[in-house]
Amino acid sequence: MSRKRYPSDLTDEQWAVLGPMVPDAKPGGRPRKYPMRDILDALFYVNREGCRWRALPHDFPPWKTVYNYFAAWEQDGTWQALLTALRMRARRAAGRDPDPSGGCADSQSVKTAHGGEAVGTDGGKKVRGRKRHIATDTLGLLLAVVVTAANVDDGVAARDLFAEMPGRDFPRLRVVYADGKYHNHQLAAWLKRHRRPYRVEVVSRPQGARGFEPLPVRWVAERTFAWLGHSRRLSKDYERTTASSQAMVRISAIHHMLRRLKPTASCHEFRYKRPERNRVA
Repeated sequence: MSRKRYPSDLTDEQWAVLGPMVPDAKPGGRPRKYPMRDILDALFYVNREGCRWRALPHDFPPWKTVYNYFAAWEQDGTWQALLTALRMRARRAAGRDPDPSGGCADSQSVKTAHGGEAVGTDGGKKVRGRKRHIATDTLGLLLAVVVTAANVDDGVAARDLFAEMPGRDFPRLRVVYADGKYHNHQLAAWLKRHRRPYRVEVVSRPQGARGFEPLPVRWVAERTFAWLGHSRRLSKDYERTTASSQAMVRISAIHHMLRRLKPTASCHEFRYKRPERNRVA
């Protein structure tokens, strides 16, 4: 790599994991002009640093080429396929079965930066924009994501979320922990009608609790939102379509799992002197 590296770039170890998973060029099409590692580094740069497509640094491939890969892989399911493959590998590395038996579901309302489809107001959070609905395993690794207008109720959007989690893809999944908004008889009937092997179990806040308090199992979904918050592109919803919003969430989760599997060495040195602790004679 001749150009100067960016903090969001893949390391050689991370590329050794991701590279074999990248789909080959379609037969009969034009040969790829740019290395796929450079394309992915550019996509991770946009996601992590939060720049506009046209503001992509010139030492990356042209922004239009990078965007075309982003859009094409959004449409053909490549981002979800990469997410699934990396999640299974990360679970094996953690000593878990590749298929989860438990999960968590939650939502996050975020402002939109400009117009676009599916924009509404979350009356409870006083946020005008969109809502990200996610399902994770008990490690906090992303299973599925659906983006809706912010005024869509969690119990209603849950049907679209669980539609992304068919039983054939999650044969061991038995329970998904969630908050009281998912206590919905219509949702329960939908799960039964579509033969999902898992149920939704509500984890409520203790009576009298004030402020933030981590709830059993369910807290991992909140941590996942915190991980996603490291990507500046997700600080607001900058996308015109909900499909692009979902793709950006998946890219952030993919980047996180690569760093989890092959951590990036920190280049920051500890420059100030630590105060000496008082010693007891």
